[in-house]
Amino acid sequence: MSAQPQDIRVDDRHPDIEDTVQTVRRGLSAKPKKLPSRLFYDERGSALFEAICEQPEYYLTRTEIAIMRDHAADIAATLGPEVRLVEYGSGSGIKTRMLLEHLESPAAYVPVEISRSALMESVAVLAAEFPDVPMQPVCADFTQPLRLPVALRSPRRTVIYFPGSTIGNFESKDALKILRQMRAEMSAGGGILIGVDLKKDPAEIEAAYNDAAGVTRDFTLNMLVRLNREIGTDFDVAAFRHRARYNALAGRIETALVSTKRQDVRLGNETYAFREDEAMQVEYSCKYSLDDFAQMAEKAGLSVEKVWMDEDKRFSVQYLVRATPVA
Repeated sequence: MSAQPQDIRVDDRHPDIEDTVQTVRRGLSAKPKKLPSRLFYDERGSALFEAICEQPEYYLTRTEIAIMRDHAADIAATLGPEVRLVEYGSGSGIKTRMLLEHLESPAAYVPVEISRSALMESVAVLAAEFPDVPMQPVCADFTQPLRLPVALRSPRRTVIYFPGSTIGNFESKDALKILRQMRAEMSAGGGILIGVDLKKDPAEIEAAYNDAAGVTRDFTLNMLVRLNREIGTDFDVAAFRHRARYNALAGRIETALVSTKRQDVRLGNETYAFREDEAMQVEYSCKYSLDDFAQMAEKAGLSVEKVWMDEDKRFSVQYLVRATPVA
């Protein structure tokens, strides 16, 4: 079946403006203040993230791409033929392309992406390169349970693909929730192919989130630009700074927007006061040992079947399946 770009229907279930307003109100009322990292991804935010991935300090993307380049054939063989590949947060699709090149007769590709522009751009390119792969894009927040499109051709199994170490952006309880959600959506006989960043030299980790060119800073601050434009907040963007620090005890980067002065931010009829040097948490980036992640997967009813890593063991791509019940 051919899937040309003009034939693609977007299943449009992304959060609406009122959802965003309620999310921001809750976050600004919290103590300490906290906004979810999904708010980074408007059109400019998606473009800035792609630029982050090209920075020399940001080892994650190039290391994962190298793993895919070296092991894509083995990964595809592990997934097997006639797979329906459901990708969470599809982005630019570079790693997906490497996988689709090696999959045998994939039944469908279902990218799930909150940014409509990023979704359509990626799918248009992939549809042109893989005209025999049915494309069923879903514009939605993958952190919420999904209603996957009806498969046009019966797959042998459904595999959830979650690259980029995005699982690290969730605190433990939320990461566990996402893994359980994936387990349900992949159904019996399915699997999860997931990128997991590994613990390493803290200086190397911290540098990745504080690039010299300031692209990550611009990406973080763009959240406020977006909120001002979309929901009418009046953040003084110039009066906030980006801060990303590695918390070795928690094993994670903690990214915050820090107010450089006392200021009030308005949203509708509500006013939210910021103290000078008050930090608003906007993202976690958790790092795992192989044992750490295996234990979390086990709590979600999953087991690690296979792991691919770079030779320096900085990053991993892991394949998870439903855990076999203990007799």
